[in-house]
Amino acid sequence: MKDILQKIIKKVLPILYFLRRYKAFVFLISLLVIYGFLIFKINSLNNSEPSDSDVTTKLQTVTRPHIDQTAIDKIQLLQGNSVPVKSLFNSARNNPFSE
Repeated sequence: MKDILQKIIKKVLPILYFLRRYKAFVFLISLLVIYGFLIFKINSLNNSEPSDSDVTTKLQTVTRPHIDQTAIDKIQLLQGNSVPVKSLFNSARNNPFSE
């Protein structure tokens, strides 16, 4: 067991000396590799589009809003009866950005 450990240490020591000597350079190269990989991954994810099956499954889970016809009739009835509200709706239609 000690022989195997001694052989491993003899093989690892030159690598450690090399890394200690060039640690700043190795650190910068590793950072550049990591940043390059991240840029590549972001670019590939940015250009990918969902498949048609994914889109259809998401569309099936979305509930579309539904307005009750009685509520629409009531709003129209109230709009037709009240003169100030009617003028408010007309002015909002003509100039929607005024206050």
